[in-house]
Amino acid sequence: MRHTVLALFVIVTACGGGIDSDQAAEAAYVGLDGAVRKALTLGFDGFNAASSANIPPQMTTGDVMGTLTVSGQVDMGASVNKGMRLLLDLSDYQDIVPSDTDLDIVYDTDAAAQPHLDLSLRGIPDAALSGTLTGTFLMTGEIEGDVTLDLSISGMTEADPADATRIRRVVGTTTISGTATSGYGTYSVDITL
Repeated sequence: MRHTVLALFVIVTACGGGIDSDQAAEAAYVGLDGAVRKALTLGFDGFNAASSANIPPQMTTGDVMGTLTVSGQVDMGASVNKGMRLLLDLSDYQDIVPSDTDLDIVYDTDAAAQPHLDLSLRGIPDAALSGTLTGTFLMTGEIEGDVTLDLSISGMTEADPADATRIRRVVGTTTISGTATSGYGTYSVDITL
């Protein structure tokens, strides 16, 4: 009987205290969805602000608490084809999440292994945008552990109507697909921004 109770405790603990594993796998990504969107915006802000290969770090806050900082490098020069090699740093980051599971999850990243956001722009300003977001995020709160993103990004850019020297994503053309893998399972990501 003691072994049965212990085994049941291990199963319940592994599934987030009785939370359905499919819901937990989804929540692990959904809690990061806002950070992914903000990281893209910060990446373009850094690209537009760059005066050298290293972008000035760009920072924003979570809806609830914490910070997201994007740093890294961009290609300089007159070419209409450029790349961005960016790093994401999350510290005690939490957004308000519309979710059936309604779970409180706080995210951090390891300073020694920050997630990578790599973007390629071909034909600036009206460029074809492609790229990837890969890396591991640390979760604490109602579910705990790691979640690893392996996402592909595609879309279009345009000149900013308020400042033709800047570029921005064309809203509604950016697709993000791939997987978010955690101890709760793998969640398939397929969104358009």
